[in-house]
Amino acid sequence: MKVEVCAGSVQDCIVAQAQGADRIELNNALFLGGLTPSVATLTEAKKHVAIPIITMVRARAGGFHYTDVEMKTMFEDAKILIEYGTDGIVFGFLNADNTIDEIWTKVFVDLAHEHGIEAIYHRAFDRTPDAQAAIEALIRCGIDRVLTSGLETTADEGIPTLKMLQENYGTQIEICVGAGVNAENINEILDETKATQVHSSFKGWFNDPTTSSSKVSYRYDQSGDYEGVDAKKLQTFMEVLMKREG
Repeated sequence: MKVEVCAGSVQDCIVAQAQGADRIELNNALFLGGLTPSVATLTEAKKHVAIPIITMVRARAGGFHYTDVEMKTMFEDAKILIEYGTDGIVFGFLNADNTIDEIWTKVFVDLAHEHGIEAIYHRAFDRTPDAQAAIEALIRCGIDRVLTSGLETTADEGIPTLKMLQENYGTQIEICVGAGVNAENINEILDETKATQVHSSFKGWFNDPTTSSSKVSYRYDQSGDYEGVDAKKLQTFMEVLMKREG
């Protein structure tokens, strides 16, 4: 079983490794669903952790049907992240009808594989109308792994589709289960889907005394000032997995 932690900072990466994670997906702006991180964040994280770090390549919030300028920008971002040592690039491109954009997907796959790193398709997959058609498109493009909740809001809701994907396609493409995965539901998800990889942010909220005053606030969520990996949540999750694996 591999555990991938969705990280938004160098500190998140340090916590992830300390608690036994197998891999990190590095992002910026997780409250927007994750955007491309800075090169400095990647290089600093690589100084502090030894486990693989894959990096998000996403130009903006919202959906995944991009302009030519956005696509070219993301392609340049991907090349720079590869130059500075990412272990994989994470991306997702859709046509206007929510089907997989196979042309651009193949371009990014080829870029990754030319440099000996992984090409991962993110949860843009969960906006597609047909899971089987979408996974077959990704396989044609040469994608190494897809992150998915089974086309539902959360992974536990998507169990039937996740099970189908793992059973029918798990030998052709890696299936990483994500969205709402936690210590309370992981056993059910694994029992039902037979998944071998899971992804979670293990989100906690942290305080910064300079965030708000009676007149001005930079808080974007009432739960706290900024989010990050909660070491205790991740530790508890890993303990559940260790108990499961005996």
